[in-house]
Amino acid sequence: MNVQATIDQLEKMKLHGMAGVYKAASEALTHQQPDLDQFMARLTEAEWQDRQQKKTIMYLKTSKLRYHSSLEEITCTPERNLSKEVLLRLADCSFVKRAENILITGKTGTGKSYLACALGRQACHLGIRTIYLGMNKFIEKVSLSKIDGTFIKLINQIEKNNLIILDDFGIQPLDANTRLALLQILEDCYQRKAVIVTSQLPIAKWYDYIGEPTLADAIMDRLLASSHRIELKGPSLRDRNTEK
Repeated sequence: MNVQATIDQLEKMKLHGMAGVYKAASEALTHQQPDLDQFMARLTEAEWQDRQQKKTIMYLKTSKLRYHSSLEEITCTPERNLSKEVLLRLADCSFVKRAENILITGKTGTGKSYLACALGRQACHLGIRTIYLGMNKFIEKVSLSKIDGTFIKLINQIEKNNLIILDDFGIQPLDANTRLALLQILEDCYQRKAVIVTSQLPIAKWYDYIGEPTLADAIMDRLLASSHRIELKGPSLRDRNTEK
């Protein structure tokens, strides 16, 4: 089998990383070609990196993150009540493996959603399947799924992820179906996965917002267990950007 035939076969097997390294090695001068051990190590590393990159791209696409934000862009100041130490503790996303939730509160414009999406993007880069759910659309999806009989499918799609972001919790009233859907998701995540929640409402008001006492107890119990709480403060970042 000649070089090109080998490359073609690697491509057909979707071993694109290996194909690239093999092609480069075959074009190198004889004295530059690595020994067998080095060559196999390069092939393996190239294939691993290629697959990881494709996985990251897929996770970013399916996450449907609202903002293209990164942790490097997050402003940490005493004024915002957010320190670099806190951000660094969360940056490795080990909170997902420990099944710890992150509850981000603050007034409108303080960067809650932006921070949540930055953490979500970081998780995708680290190979953690993530999904972003704006609460308004989530409530609509639950209602429609109950009508067309796809409720279980919707919940299963959400539960495939190891990090779930619930954005703008507390803006739109919850109906009975959404409360049950939320509890079912949190029950699946409990001690197994992580949830990030952003809200303009202080955490003390979440119980009343949920409404139904029995479900509120169960939902809050699962949200608050092993949670990191971040209360963003300061003026609206949107106002600053407008001034600039």
